Amino acid sequence: MRMNGCQTLPTLLDREVVDKRYSNTVAREKEKGSGARALGGVTALVYIFLYAPIVVLVALSFNSSRFSTIWQGFTLRWYALAWADSDLISSLRTSLIVAALTALLSTALGTATAVALVRYRVRLKSAVESLILLPVILPEIIIGFAAAGFFGLLGWGFGLGTVVAAHVAFSISYVVLIVRARLSGFDRSLEDAAMDLGATPWQTFRRVTLPIILPAILSSGLLVFTISLDDYVITSFVAGPGAAT
Repeated sequence: MRMNGCQTLPTLLDREVVDKRYSNTVAREKEKGSGARALGGVTALVYIFLYAPIVVLVALSFNSSRFSTIWQGFTLRWYALAWADSDLISSLRTSLIVAALTALLSTALGTATAVALVRYRVRLKSAVESLILLPVILPEIIIGFAAAGFFGLLGWGFGLGTVVAAHVAFSISYVVLIVRARLSGFDRSLEDAAMDLGATPWQTFRRVTLPIILPAILSSGLLVFTISLDDYVITSFVAGPGAAT
């Protein structure tokens, strides 16, 4: 029914509702767009803050002047001198070996620990978690001093083995944190479905669980490798004469 050639009241109300919803949607999209731009700007600033010093350092390494503030021309002299230094190359090789061994051992042990804490009932679970995460909180000098005292009580001679053991002791915490976070959001129904189809526990872990948590394992291994390569304080306490890094 029409009144004076105008649309009925329900039609007008429906149009008002649609217009209001459209306006709200446009407003939300604008808010999302501004939030995304702000987040992108903050992210760009963080990356600049982190990597700008590295870029400047690399650029100045080609400066022929002995003073970093004075540019006198491009040169590869400093790199040639560095590669000619046998002590420096030996220390770099040792550091890479320690970092690689630390990453492999910490990743394996940390992943197994994270799986055990998430999937199984562990006695004194809170105490175990606190003990594992303690190295993240403690200063490195305390960890290094404690590791040196512990190895001394065991009668171990300081060397490459003690350096790797000390690095694994404080690096495993990072692996547990990262892998456990990935496992906490894991859909267990995928494993149940695989086992219902006849897969063994090992096949389920290898073909279902491992591919899903693999990014967390790789990222934690890379993080541990970087931390171990950068560490000096703990290494200085437990390194012997043949383990200069």
